[in-house]
Amino acid sequence: MLTCWKVISNMKGSAGVSNFALNYFTKRNIFLGRVDNIQRSQVLWAEPMKKKKRIDPAVVKAREERRKKKLEKQIRRLERNAQQLKPIDECEIPLNITDERDIRKRENVPLPENVLENRAVLQKMWSIYKQDHHLKDIKMLDRIMFSQQKALDQLRLESEEFYQEAIQTDFHLIPFSSQGPVQTPAIDNYEPPDGDYLDISKKWE
Repeated sequence: MLTCWKVISNMKGSAGVSNFALNYFTKRNIFLGRVDNIQRSQVLWAEPMKKKKRIDPAVVKAREERRKKKLEKQIRRLERNAQQLKPIDECEIPLNITDERDIRKRENVPLPENVLENRAVLQKMWSIYKQDHHLKDIKMLDRIMFSQQKALDQLRLESEEFYQEAIQTDFHLIPFSSQGPVQTPAIDNYEPPDGDYLDISKKWE
């Protein structure tokens, strides 16, 4: 490299030769400047190919089996928890009560014979009363339906047109509303407050 630089320095007298030498060395990618401006070309970055390690097929198969089992386990876990609903704290039993279940458990005290007999008699009396009440309701409904049918038959004998009008459904009675007595009198132009509440529900992602 230094020899080339000396040759170019000695040829400075001839412009043609100097330009020829500079073009030659530039095309050949020969560095003629300062050392701190040296740049490597892309070819100098290359390195020999790494030799591939040969892996035993049994080891590869074992890895694939482990990976397959892991995926199957995750799928089973997802399927098991698919229908699991979000827990509601209000419906869950506290752990301290669960631990004290044996202490809180009460044994059924045997009742005396006279108490059992009185309860059995009361149960029979109540059953008879409800049966009579049910029969009275059925008889009353039968009597009302019989009277209604009898009135419709008499109306049909008088006028077929009135009979057809009577058996039509009255759609004006469907949106029925009534105003009954209230516990306290109503206040005119009263706007009830919406109320304040504190939301302590958990956030689920």
